[in-house]
Amino acid sequence: MSDFRIERCVLGMVSTNCYIAYRNTEEGLKPGVVIDPGDNAPFILNKCRELGIKPEAVLLTHGHFDHILAAEDVRRAFHIPIMAGEEEMALLDDPDMNLTGSFGDPMCLTADRWLRDGETLELIGLKWKVLHTPGHTRGCLCFYVEEEGTLFSGDTLFRESVGRTDLPTGNPGEILDSVVRKLFVLPDNTKVCPGHDSSTTIGHEKQYNVVCRGRR
Repeated sequence: MSDFRIERCVLGMVSTNCYIAYRNTEEGLKPGVVIDPGDNAPFILNKCRELGIKPEAVLLTHGHFDHILAAEDVRRAFHIPIMAGEEEMALLDDPDMNLTGSFGDPMCLTADRWLRDGETLELIGLKWKVLHTPGHTRGCLCFYVEEEGTLFSGDTLFRESVGRTDLPTGNPGEILDSVVRKLFVLPDNTKVCPGHDSSTTIGHEKQYNVVCRGRR
């Protein structure tokens, strides 16, 4: 039985899913990854300590305010790198584009490592494939852990929906292409952990997602 676990934390003013993915080891601190720490850093830090998790990295699916507000505090608390898409650099560095200027204190954020499409990260003893899925923003990423059959889809793919495209660097044609060409080719039983709302599977989305309704 796999020791891979996912703790979902719903945080912030728009109920964003922050995920703490970790290995449930029996001895010592459990290695983990924090995905999209969108708000309430004390809660995230306390949850890691409560579960005995030592994060190795912060992964950002994209740079909107509701996915990044606690990233700096998590980085500093655990002395770990923030990783984000290389094409998200400009958005993360602009409070107007990342919307922190509209929803609180304006902030900029710089990643320690800029990621490219197709590269593989070695984290918590697992391979995390980086999928560049532009559309919600130009630099959106999804993270696919094939060994565990899990996709962290950010705001690219939701249960029976996709992310909005009317914010800075969004593009409706690109998000549809990203979902169909990058995500729907994954195995049907792949668990999808989205940036908002409940989890789903690739197989379910290929049947019921709004992307497919016009293609039947």
